[in-house]
Amino acid sequence: MPADSSTARRSLLIEGFAVGVATAGYQIEGGYNGDGEPANNWYSWERSGRVERSGVACAFWSHPEEVLDRAAGIGCTTFRLSVEWARVEPEPGRFDGAALDRYVEILEMCAARGLEPMITLHHFTHPAFLGEEFWLRPGSPDRFARHVARIVPALAPHCRRWVTVNEPNIVMLMGWIEGAHPPGRRAAFADAFCVLDNLLTAHVLAADVILAVQPEAQVTSTTSSSSLYEHDRLLTDLLLLRSAGIPASDVDRYIDERRALHDAALPPPHVGEFALRRLYAAVSPYGTSRGAGGGPVWSRFRSAARRPAPRRVLDAVYASPHACTLGAVGLDWYDPIASHALQVPGRRNPMGGRDWSAGRPIWDMPVHADGLRAWCRTESALHPALPLWVVENGMATRVVGGRAVARADGWDRPRFLREHFAALVAAAEEEAPVAVYLHWSLVDNYEWGTYEPRFGIFGLDRSDPSGAVRWLDTDAAGHDAAGAFAHIVRGVLSGDRSVLEGDG
Repeated sequence: MPADSSTARRSLLIEGFAVGVATAGYQIEGGYNGDGEPANNWYSWERSGRVERSGVACAFWSHPEEVLDRAAGIGCTTFRLSVEWARVEPEPGRFDGAALDRYVEILEMCAARGLEPMITLHHFTHPAFLGEEFWLRPGSPDRFARHVARIVPALAPHCRRWVTVNEPNIVMLMGWIEGAHPPGRRAAFADAFCVLDNLLTAHVLAADVILAVQPEAQVTSTTSSSSLYEHDRLLTDLLLLRSAGIPASDVDRYIDERRALHDAALPPPHVGEFALRRLYAAVSPYGTSRGAGGGPVWSRFRSAARRPAPRRVLDAVYASPHACTLGAVGLDWYDPIASHALQVPGRRNPMGGRDWSAGRPIWDMPVHADGLRAWCRTESALHPALPLWVVENGMATRVVGGRAVARADGWDRPRFLREHFAALVAAAEEEAPVAVYLHWSLVDNYEWGTYEPRFGIFGLDRSDPSGAVRWLDTDAAGHDAAGAFAHIVRGVLSGDRSVLEGDG
C-alpha cells in the first residue's frame, strides 16, 4: 500500500507549519544596564530603582546552548530571538563586531539543533544614548534603518524570517499613553501617534533594507491584537495600502471603511468598550470626520480632539520599491479586548486584601482560545493574499516571594496550550493560512521591569543569593507544560486529533 494512503496520517495544520517559542534579548540574555554593561532605554529606570533590576535574566547570552537544547527537546522547529541594538552599538558610533559575531554563533547553534531562527530587530529597546524619547524624533526611522543596514548582511545567511519592529502599538501605548515603559508619559495621545508614525516608517525602511540584501526574505512587523481598530488593524492597513490598490488621495475614506469592517467583525460587548473605540477614533490622525459614526456632534468632537500628526509612513509606503511592505500578517495574541485591561478598584485578590488599582494585572487577563480561531479567520478575510504568523501567544501566572499563586480563573498552561492549538487547527480547517505559531515563552523571563509574572513553559529558580539561575523541569506553577507542549506538537503534526482533547 502506498505510504501516502489513508493509513498515513497528515498534519492537522498546513504543510511546512512552523512551531516554536518566542523570546526577546533584553528579557533573556542578561548583562544589561549594570556597570560596564550595554545600556538600553531602561537604564535609568533600572538604576533608579523604578523597576526591578534585570541582572542575569535567563543567562542566555552566556549559556545559549541550554536554552536552545530545551527548545529543540520539546519539538520546536522555530526559535524567535532579538538582536539587541544596544549590544552591537553600546556607544555612539562604536560598533561591537564581537557581539554581532556572537549573535551569528547563536544562529549557527539554532541550525545545528534544527531550529529555524526568526530575528526581531527592535523589541521595545534601543541604546540609552539615543534617549528615552528617541521614537518621537523625526529622524528616528532613518537612524534605525542605518543600524539595520549595518547588521543584516552578517545575519541574512542564517535567517529568512524577520520581524522589524515588535508591537509598535504597545511601544506607543506603554511609553506615551499608559506610562508603564520609558519614557513614562501618560495620555500624550498626539505624541503617541507621532511615535507610531515613526515606528511604521521604520518598518518600511528596514524591510526595504532586508529585501535588498535578501530578496527571498519574509518580513513583517507584529501587532498586539486589539479590539481598538486604531490600536491594531489600522497599522496593518496603512502598511498594505499600495498592495490593496488604494491611492494616496483616498486613504482617509479607506480607513473609515476598514474601521467599520473591524467593528462589524468584533462588535463592542458593552458601553465601556464602545467609548474606548470612539476615543481612539477621535484622536486618530486617520479617517474622515464622519467615519466613526457620523453626525454633527461626533464631527465637532473629532475636530476638537484631533491634533496634527505626521503621516510619513504614507510617503514611505508609496515610495518603497515593494508594493507590499509586509510578507505576512504578524499578530501577538493575548487578550484582545481593550476594556479588559481596566477593572473596578477595590476588588479582592487571592493574596488577601483588596486591589485598588484601575489596571488589571496581566495574570488576571481573560483567556480567549476560541477567539484566536475567529481572529485568524477575520485576518484571512481582510488580507487574503498573506500568510498569518502567530508570533506570540501566552498566559501569565504569578510568583510572589518564591510561592506560586494560582490564577483566579483556574487556567493552567497545559490546558492553555491544548485549547490554543485546537483553535489553530479549527482556523486551518476554515482555510485561514496560519503558517507560524510561537508560544510566549520558553522560560520565565524579565517581564519589562519585574520577574513577578511568569510566562515560561519552563520555570526558573532565582533563589540563589549569588544571582545564578536554575531551570525547573516544570513551569512556575508546577505543571508539566514542557511535556504537554511536546505531546501536542507531536500529535498535531502527525495528524493525531486526540492530543487536543481532555487532559492527555
